[in-house]
Amino acid sequence: MLGSKDLIADAIGLLRPRTVVEPGLHAAGEWALRFDRFPHVRLGAVVRGECWLVLDGHEPVLLEEGDLYLLGNPPPYVLTSTLTASPRTAKSVWESATNGAVHIGSGAEEDTYLCGGYFLCEGAGASVLTEVLPLFVRVPASDPRGRLLAQLSELLVAELEAAAIGSSLVMEHLAQMIFVHMLRAHADQADRPSGWLGALSNDGIGAALRAMHADVAHSWTLKELADVSRMSRSSFASSFKKQVGTAPLDYLIQWRISLARDALSRGTGSISELAFATGYKSESAFSTAFRRVTGLSPKHFREASNRAG
Repeated sequence: MLGSKDLIADAIGLLRPRTVVEPGLHAAGEWALRFDRFPHVRLGAVVRGECWLVLDGHEPVLLEEGDLYLLGNPPPYVLTSTLTASPRTAKSVWESATNGAVHIGSGAEEDTYLCGGYFLCEGAGASVLTEVLPLFVRVPASDPRGRLLAQLSELLVAELEAAAIGSSLVMEHLAQMIFVHMLRAHADQADRPSGWLGALSNDGIGAALRAMHADVAHSWTLKELADVSRMSRSSFASSFKKQVGTAPLDYLIQWRISLARDALSRGTGSISELAFATGYKSESAFSTAFRRVTGLSPKHFREASNRAG
């Protein structure tokens, strides 16, 4: 983990998201479902037909057959066949699921089929990724990545409908693969996204991020990171903060402490070993930085994690 060069894999691996694949939605006629605010990640695919996605405070978006969408920390939202339908709570409909499916209207007249699920990011460093996730990502069927994502979603649907031995494990891995490819698609968009995900595709800032993740134990200085980015120190510091939302060395501290929190919660290694593995020259320096970020000493954090576990 500490030497990985794939930042998206780093963050998702640290989160160890718990994947829940929901029953498929088979709908006919006019319908609308309202979903509560969700503090993690939702993922969906329009297998057949089309529907509207209406996020509170945002313009409606028409999702068409073959489209996939991702919602990061979404506010309340509605999925609906028409913008004039009165929504009912999604929870009440999902409670009626049988054999991995929920039905609205007559099965003989079904014209829409949606599948999807959600990720609960419960790792100690959840904020590393969840706070910088895009609110909404749509990959249309016509997108160059659409073909691969369509294949993955078809496999997901097949597992959902088959309910065979081991399906839950297969669906979990397929959903995580779709999650990663959705984030890649977002990062590769021509109108590059802002924030941490957008910074990954920036030649200069992205190079510095990759360097920090690849060797978190190194005593990075602002000058070294600026050199990696082939920028002056002032330009690098300004650009990094503008794109990532925090100063370069502050980001490094946050990432180190996130790794440390994760290791402490799992009980891997001694505190002294962890201090050196995350770039601190002494256990006391590590403890001071850890307490400043978390409000607890590493020892007390580990004890609290053990009690919670």
